[in-house]
Amino acid sequence: MTQRSSGIPCVGGLAYDDLHRLLLVQRANEPGRGQWSLPGGRVEPGETDQQALVREMEEETGLSVEPGPLIGRVSRGNYAIADYLCTVIGGTLRAGDDALDARWCSAEDLHALPLVAELITTLSEWRALPE
Repeated sequence: MTQRSSGIPCVGGLAYDDLHRLLLVQRANEPGRGQWSLPGGRVEPGETDQQALVREMEEETGLSVEPGPLIGRVSRGNYAIADYLCTVIGGTLRAGDDALDARWCSAEDLHALPLVAELITTLSEWRALPE
């Protein structure tokens, strides 16, 4: 069992395409409605982080992923989020249940979009910014 910060357990996925653009979703719900963020969500009771990541990525983006290593952890309000690198293995990109939109974003795109607080800073600290 991995140690987790106190708060509601959540996961997020860092997925990149062949051009090393990062997959982001525009949030449909609070917190951060209308802002762009990494896809992800709550870990349901009985789920591992990896199971939650596969489920959330498919629900929000239509993509099937294979979870990879933990990249970092953040706390946002009541949420304790574990962010994992993941590899897209199938599916068709589309905005799903908790997303208004979903797309691959370059570094330039990040600076033009309304992002959730501290996303660029966090990705930079993790050396995870897209190209």
